[in-house]
Amino acid sequence: MRLISPHALISILVNDQEEALQFYTRILGLEKRSDMTFGPGLRFLTVAPGGQKKPELALAQPDVPLYGETYVNALKQNQGQKLASIFVTDNCQETYTRLSERGVTFVSTPTRSLYGVEAVFLDPYGNLFSLLETTLSIRSLFKNRFVGTAA
Repeated sequence: MRLISPHALISILVNDQEEALQFYTRILGLEKRSDMTFGPGLRFLTVAPGGQKKPELALAQPDVPLYGETYVNALKQNQGQKLASIFVTDNCQETYTRLSERGVTFVSTPTRSLYGVEAVFLDPYGNLFSLLETTLSIRSLFKNRFVGTAA
């Protein structure tokens, strides 16, 4: 018996789910997968790259009455301190250019390293994402493990 199953969701903290949906679908080119409302302040909203089954990004807006203002503020203070996720791309420079033209804020331009070319960008809420074009040798190590691309 497997104790932990494959990753299904990566929770991304957002301030406005509708605004986040527009950013992730119209700007980054992801697809809306789930959109269910369970009650006031309880909306389950996910997106993912086309063709990718798992994981999906859950665009989560914390419910202040449920969790308390202190906890929600602490969550928000941690945004931007670590990468939320990595999007793999076949051409980092080209994807960087396209996303920049769409208004995406990058905190680093495409930079070549031993493992590939990487650029880091922000969503409207301060969540950091890596855009990664891996080298052939690294890609072969992770064959069939990549889960999607941005744009």
